[in-house]
Amino acid sequence: MPAKAKTPAKRVARKTPAKKTGAKKIVAKKRATPLAEYNAKRDFTLTKEPAGKVPRTKTKALHFVIQKHAASHLHFDFRLELDGVMKSWAVPKGPSLDPSVRRLAMEVEDHPISYNTFEGTIPQGEYGGGTVMLWDRGTYEAEDDGGVEALREGYERGDLKFVLKGKRLSGSWVLVRMKRPGRPQWLLIKHDDQAADRKRDITAEITTSVASKRSMEQIASGRRVWRNTA
Repeated sequence: MPAKAKTPAKRVARKTPAKKTGAKKIVAKKRATPLAEYNAKRDFTLTKEPAGKVPRTKTKALHFVIQKHAASHLHFDFRLELDGVMKSWAVPKGPSLDPSVRRLAMEVEDHPISYNTFEGTIPQGEYGGGTVMLWDRGTYEAEDDGGVEALREGYERGDLKFVLKGKRLSGSWVLVRMKRPGRPQWLLIKHDDQAADRKRDITAEITTSVASKRSMEQIASGRRVWRNTA
């Protein structure tokens, strides 16, 4: 009988050892960067502003806050919670209830959510030195009920539509990013709905804190440099 042909030995696949790419370090770095710019601009041994930390727990409702800020120039800081931080814009003239008015909104560094309770005085000489008032606060949501995904997409696209549910501001709004070089510049616009009012100048009308009922002068003259109004 002819000899049987030898069956070729099966090749055993060798497992290639996983390369040490320092993935853990990369992930840790990404987690540490959302508020890096905020922290880099501040000396927390001199200012009582909260240090930038992204909370581990997530709340169901998204919050917004508007802080009146008498720094080198008086302006309103408009902040929307998104992905563990407060997306922030400096609005020189403050929000307007008139749909025909487009307010310039200069995007600034993300702020920590703990900043939502900040009211007091940032020491002169420090970044943003001056008096800070909690002018309005509340919750907000995507205009089309699309949830967080719609807000993320709107922010990335430069067409962020949302509904405010605050003590002083409410209704539908939009932030539109302009095509200009440098740091992003947006326009804050009130949509024409029941909360719109073409005759009312709300920032001139309401000049006290939504939290403490104090005026800017009263906050500035306070003994404490910083006051947590939570």
